[in-house]
Amino acid sequence: LQQSHAPASFFIANLRKFCFLVPHQYSSVISEVNAIGTLSLQCYCFLLLVFYLVMVCSHYTGYPFPTAPPVDPFAKIRVDDCGKTKGCFRYGKPGCNAETCDYFLSYRRIGADVEFELSADTDGWVAVGFSSDKKMGGDDVMACVHDDNGRVRIQHFYNVGQWAKEIQRNPARDEEGIFENNRVTCRFKRPVYVPREETIVDLHLSWYYLFAWGPAIQGSITRHDIDSPPVSERVVSIYKYEDIFMPSAAYQTFSSPFCLLLIVALTFYLLMGTP
Repeated sequence: LQQSHAPASFFIANLRKFCFLVPHQYSSVISEVNAIGTLSLQCYCFLLLVFYLVMVCSHYTGYPFPTAPPVDPFAKIRVDDCGKTKGCFRYGKPGCNAETCDYFLSYRRIGADVEFELSADTDGWVAVGFSSDKKMGGDDVMACVHDDNGRVRIQHFYNVGQWAKEIQRNPARDEEGIFENNRVTCRFKRPVYVPREETIVDLHLSWYYLFAWGPAIQGSITRHDIDSPPVSERVVSIYKYEDIFMPSAAYQTFSSPFCLLLIVALTFYLLMGTP
């Protein structure tokens, strides 16, 4: 048969062929089944239909089987919205963005949820902690972890002293993540209000944000990359959007007021000379 036939003519032609071939090709099977009295007229008709469908599907390729829709790619993090429709924290080189900062975080309210976007220059994990102070310990932590299968999973932790304990109850939803260009990037939502729980804070309250990232071994987080990870200078409110930049250690040498004062004093001393 020609594969270009219209479906109707193709159906009729194959049905004629089928009705002629099946009783002859499978007569021994049908006779054997009838002999033991287990094949009714309905079963016989059903078998005919099954054989016919198998024949059609194996010969006709004009209409391919439907395939699953493609997975939407990870939407790029927009930094143009920082300070306008979402709050952002950038740590690294001055002028860096979500793809070039050592660490990047954004947050914005969406209905009863807060959407977070995290990205860091690492092949392991990136996280944000919500703390009542600027120290690690007793903190609610959301981490995006790159596992050995190439996936990025959102996990919930609680800092017990200097140790992060994974908590099975995970408030994250609408999770998505990607590992690309040696960066772990993720996006997720969690509710603003939650039932009273020691390990999950209410985000409608203001908290210090702890920023951390580091390597992972077989999908398990290990110690963060730097000894003193950056922390928000003051408590953060999800109802206030700011775009805050924090220079990394490599760019802090001449940016602090103390260093500038020291340079001025040294310059003045050299110009005046010694007595």
